[in-house]
Amino acid sequence: MIVYKPILKIKAMSFDLDDTLYDNWPYIVEAEKRLYAYLAKNYAQTDSISKSDWQGFKRSALIEDPQLCSDMGELRKITLTKGLSQAGYQGEALNHAVKDCFDYFYFERSNFKVPKDICEVLEKLSNHLPLVAITNGNVNLEQIGISDFFVKIYKASRQQPMKPDSYMFDAAATYLKIPPAQILHVGDNLKKDVWAATNAGYKSAWFAVNRNMDLSKEKVELLPNVQLTEFSQLLKFI
Repeated sequence: MIVYKPILKIKAMSFDLDDTLYDNWPYIVEAEKRLYAYLAKNYAQTDSISKSDWQGFKRSALIEDPQLCSDMGELRKITLTKGLSQAGYQGEALNHAVKDCFDYFYFERSNFKVPKDICEVLEKLSNHLPLVAITNGNVNLEQIGISDFFVKIYKASRQQPMKPDSYMFDAAATYLKIPPAQILHVGDNLKKDVWAATNAGYKSAWFAVNRNMDLSKEKVELLPNVQLTEFSQLLKFI
């Protein structure tokens, strides 16, 4: 552990999920791949729609409604609606297809388990401190095996703007009834986690599972309180 700024008493912890507790990108890539195959098998009218077309539908959805960047689930549904509509699906058939494809993708997107060593640390921490999840993503925590460790889960949405906005951090501190300065946020992103948590008055711990943690290769606006070299080092704050 590298300590940049001292941490005194910690009464709660909050956690980013994607790329902090597990390497997220491979699961997204695989889920996208399976979704395209599912569309081809079950919705043959979409055969003429290329992957670049689907990306175009996503971009146009974000241009039309920039707030969708805070709601990955809603963005996915609107993207599917655009593509399936272009393929000729309408009315109830369209509504059914969008729901079916979204449900399939959401299952596949969450079709993995968080590594055992990470879960063991979360379990030990949860026996001593309240833990909160604060994520810009939409993974199913129950499906990936970690929902029981958290007393509250915050997912970015239209109503809860994505990090680095302070909304979810403020909401978590209010829910916990604990001063932000006594909450340690753990995350991989130096802007959306470290900077955002610090801006909200939290203490911050930098930890990433998807890359080597080399500050010289990161965009750094401010340093975390601590940089973890092992996830289990969080147990020192109990």
